[in-house]
Formats: sequence, structure tokens, C-alpha cells
Amino acid sequence: MSTRMRDAGQSAGVAPEFTVDPAMLDAISPSGDRGGIVLGSGLKGEPLTISALRSTPTRIVLVGGLYLARQVALRAMAVGAWVVVATGRPAAWQVLPQAAGNQPNGRPSPLVQIRRLSPVDLPRPSEDAPLLVVTDGGPTPQDLFPPRSPWQTTVYVLPYLHPQAGATANAADLVLMQRLPPGQAELAARIWRLPPQMMKQLTTLKDDQVVALGRNLWRPLRLVTTAKEQQILGPVRRGD
Repeated sequence: MSTRMRDAGQSAGVAPEFTVDPAMLDAISPSGDRGGIVLGSGLKGEPLTISALRSTPTRIVLVGGLYLARQVALRAMAVGAWVVVATGRPAAWQVLPQAAGNQPNGRPSPLVQIRRLSPVDLPRPSEDAPLLVVTDGGPTPQDLFPPRSPWQTTVYVLPYLHPQAGATANAADLVLMQRLPPGQAELAARIWRLPPQMMKQLTTLKDDQVVALGRNLWRPLRLVTTAKEQQILGPVRRGD
């Protein structure tokens, strides 16, 4: 994995951290750079941003609940991304097209598409219209939409860690993990060769906490939900 976070002014990384005005958190998905998504806040309350939509094909693995996955998708929408969700539970994702609203002609916005778990043609991504593909296919998802072009990011939603998901997890540029039970934390330690203290930390995260994992990256953070997001998703939580 090659994702890192950084403070503004340091050398560019795959998923950089920027210091931005905390007031910006009052809006959905404030951005520190093009394609940047404010994911949450650090231990000192500073906003943390990831470059989730970038000129390199990108894989992100989310281990945890549906809340986290839908929040990431909403924030991608807010910075102008097309969002395609391939899922076996379409009803759980209807909040996205509802949030996107309708076109002037009354038809649903084309920026959000909810699809079945089968191959489909995808919109062609570009810098002005990046593409976020969400694969919500259970703990051992099929790689239906691997990122093959610039400005495409594929997010794999894993409700829990499964031994057969190791290849998917290892191929990720960024992994976001919510609290894990001890057995899954031990599996995570084996997959990513985590020392005991990191493995233990995964079992003690609060419901609104996430660990961002990448090459040379281990960053606990707190999810932040804006008032508008709370109307759509409810309060920050772990699980579905």
C-alpha cells in the first residue's frame, strides 16, 4: 500500500492531510485540494483530508459499517464525483440518490447510480468528473470494477474481515477500519503485520473512531458528521 497523510507544506503523498479552517466542517465534504475529502478530525480536533479522487487508479477498503461507506460516498458526491454503487442491498443506498436530488426536468440526477452486483458500463472518469465506484458485496467481494483508469477510485465495503479478503485488503492504497472484535483484530495483525499495541487499539476504538492504514501510515481519527449529513444518515455510529 502506498497511501500516506501529511501536514500542509510537506512532500505530496497519496492521501495527504491538510490543515483547514474548522469552520469548513459545517459544509458537507469541505476539500483541501481537488478530489480531497475531509474524513474526520485528529486527536487535537484538526480536520484530516484524504485525496480519495486522484489521477492514479485508487483502491480503498472500508472495514466496518454501512454508515462509514455512505458518508464517504456522500462526500465524494459533494466534490463533484460520479458515484456508482454495486450492491446486493439497494434499499440501504437509496439515501444517495435522494440526497443528489432531481434534474430541472424532474428526473433523478445521473450523478448517482445504484446497480446490482454484476458488471456494467461505467461513466468515463476525468479530472472534472472523477468516478467513485462502491462495491458493497459482503466480506469477500468480487472485483467487478477494479480501478483501471485515472480519476477512478473503487471502494470495497467489508462488513467484517474475512480470511479470504486478504488479497483485496493487501491491494488497497488506503484502509479505513472501525472497531474490530479480538479475533478480527488478530486477523488484521496477520494481514498487515501489525505490532501488538496496534492490534489492541483496533479493539478499543469508540463508535465514532476509525484507523486509517497505509504504507507508513497509522492514523486514528474521529468521524465528524455535519448537520446536513445527520439529516441523511443519522448520528455517527459503527455498524449498519
